[in-house]
Amino acid sequence: MSRIEKALEKANSLRGQDAVNEVLTVENVTQTQTMPEFFSPEVAVKTDNPYLAVLNEPNSPAAEEYRKLKSMVVKYTKKGSSLLNTLMVTSTAASEGKSLTALNLAITLAQEYDHTVLLVDADLRRPSLHKYLGVEPRIGLSDCISEGRDISQALIRTGIGNLVLLPSGNKVSDPVELLLSGKMKSLIRELKHRYADRYVIFDTPPVLPFAEAHSIGLSVDGVIFVVREGGAPLGNVKEALDMLKGTNIIGVAYNDVEVSSLDSDYYYRGYHSRGEK
Repeated sequence: MSRIEKALEKANSLRGQDAVNEVLTVENVTQTQTMPEFFSPEVAVKTDNPYLAVLNEPNSPAAEEYRKLKSMVVKYTKKGSSLLNTLMVTSTAASEGKSLTALNLAITLAQEYDHTVLLVDADLRRPSLHKYLGVEPRIGLSDCISEGRDISQALIRTGIGNLVLLPSGNKVSDPVELLLSGKMKSLIRELKHRYADRYVIFDTPPVLPFAEAHSIGLSVDGVIFVVREGGAPLGNVKEALDMLKGTNIIGVAYNDVEVSSLDSDYYYRGYHSRGEK
């Protein structure tokens, strides 16, 4: 029996005992607490979206490049017996493919590793992950932070490998204040320690227009920076990277590079670790 199955079995027994204190909230979490498993029902997601290349075209060049990206991420996040498990995916500006990169990366990790991958939609301005998966969540990240809702109430088990989604939640008037708050930092710590041996991937707003990415980047273990060919001007990319100083940029995913030698409508997605040419 897997750890998830054991956890679900434990959850059923706890419900019968009204042991609601087993679930931690953002307010009472500390780094020294033992984190219980997350419990959430499985939701039927739509997996026929053409942008989910690793699911629908597993033999395509795009899917292969996402798997290469996964391998590189694993290589640069495993440090001996430790794991840099909280990662942020961002970009210079909008429409560079950061959300799709985060989603396809999370799917490949969830499919090929025997543990849960948690994907967090922290782009409260333009959330998109739930749309790609075809779900309409009632609550999410914003509700957990602003209202103290239990994280377990917002999580969605997608049924795609061991992929779990924490959607963005209901719209808020001031996303900057929410994501820069101490409660958000506490939530990141909670997710890191509750998922100590698993990956937690945050999809965040782009760097230049908004302040949230830098703040979240300082709280996570590593940053994956997405650059789309023909997207943001080089000067803007350099400015965005300067704004991320102090964060641990583990690599740059070069996105939407068309390979003319391949008879395919897909695009090549490369990955370069920081410091490599």
